[in-house]
This record gives sequence, C-alpha cells and structure tokens, in this order.
Amino acid sequence: MNTSAINRSLLAPMPILNEALARQRALTIWALVLLVAMVPTALALMFDTREIRGVNVWIKPLKFMLSVALFSFSTAWFIGLLPEERRHTPAIRFVVTSILWVGVLEISYITWQSALGQASHYNLTDPLHIALYALMGVGACILTATQGVLAVQISRYGRKDMDPAWRMAVVRGLWLTLVLGASVGLLLSGRPPPNGEGLPVFGWHAVADLRPAHFLGMHAQQFLPLLGLLLMGWPELRARRALNLGVGVYVLCWLGLTAMGLRAS
Repeated sequence: MNTSAINRSLLAPMPILNEALARQRALTIWALVLLVAMVPTALALMFDTREIRGVNVWIKPLKFMLSVALFSFSTAWFIGLLPEERRHTPAIRFVVTSILWVGVLEISYITWQSALGQASHYNLTDPLHIALYALMGVGACILTATQGVLAVQISRYGRKDMDPAWRMAVVRGLWLTLVLGASVGLLLSGRPPPNGEGLPVFGWHAVADLRPAHFLGMHAQQFLPLLGLLLMGWPELRARRALNLGVGVYVLCWLGLTAMGLRAS
C-alpha cells in the first residue's frame, strides 16, 4: 500500500466525525471527551488492584464512559435527521442539555467514587450516598426520556429525503431504548448483580444479573437503526414487515434476558 493510500485509510473516519459535528456539535465533542478520558482510566485499571464487589474499581468508569459516549454520539447523529431549523427547538435543547448535564454529573461521580475505592451504585452506607444513588436513578430516567422526545421529533418533522425503512428503524430504536432501558433499569436499581467477574469483557453473570437485559434495552438505540440500514432501498411494505420481525425478535431476546436476570442465583 502506498503512502497516499495509507493516509486515505487513516482519514476515513473523518467525514463521519465532521458530519456528526455538523449535526450536533456539543454532543459529539462530549462523546470525544469521554473516549479520550478512557485512556487514563484504562492506565489506572492496569496499575490499581483495588476492587469493589470483586471487580477492579476502574471497570465501572470505563464501561460508563464508553456507553455514554456511544449514547451521545448516536443522539447527535439522529438529531441530524431533522431539518436544520428543527435542531434548535426547545425539545432538542432539552435533549442535548439533559444528556450533557446528566452525563457530566454521573460520570464525574462514578469516577470520583472509584478513585476513593468506594461504590457509586448500591451504596447505602449513609444518607448522603443513598441520596446520590437516588439522584443517579433520576438522571438515568431523564437520559432515556430524551430518546422518546427525539423519536417524536423525528416522527413529526424528520427530513423528507430519509429512506422510510431508516426512519422507522431509528424511531423504533429510540422508543425501545426508552421503554426497555428504563423499565429494566428500574428493576436493576433494586437488584444488585452477583459479586465478582462473570463473562469476559462484559463481566455479566448468566443468571440473577439484569445487566445483559439493561444493555440490550439501552442499545436498541444502535441495533435497530443498524437493521434499518440493511433494509434501505427495500420496497416499503417488505421493509416494514422485516423491521417488525426484527423488533419482535429483539423484544423476545430482551424478555428472555430479563427473566434470566430475575432468577435467583
């Protein structure tokens, strides 16, 4: 491969990043900040052997940084499905401001608690930590609510040049993020997962762990739109049927994981 070809391959992500910045600059920058913050956090993970509930103290901040970065970037991209004049309405300002404020506060608190070697979630040791944990739950509800607001905006005012399958997939993915993510999140708030490491990378356990269902619920924001990309260009009726089938399978998987998570270990 010659030098110019290598340079082109290295710059391949740039059009995507530039487009995201044009669609919603603040959320895209926030996602980039979180990805950069993962570097020192990963270094801390390598050198700090302290654990909380049998897991390294820096695992949780890393997971949340990546998850919130993906959530923020995806939201920024979907805001771009609205005409330019609809991207600065009170509804969209609510979406952007909520994600930024909740994201900053929650990531800061989770990281600070990890630095102290203390739990951020399920920390009921004193009234202050109980109140902060409750506030985190409120923040999580606000985050998922932003996806419902955005779904309504895209349904009503989405750009006319969008492929119908893509529009349907994005809107349904946003609604599923709200409904599935919030509902299992409320269950998870009162059911701590088992102690110790589970599956590699994710750390989940096969039973008595609602985190896999929560993951599937929150990331409908990405999975359903990816299906929509595959259906672009299909006849509308056929694409709708395929999307309905995909949504049905997705919800069934979520129900199965939720049932496994509610089982006693």
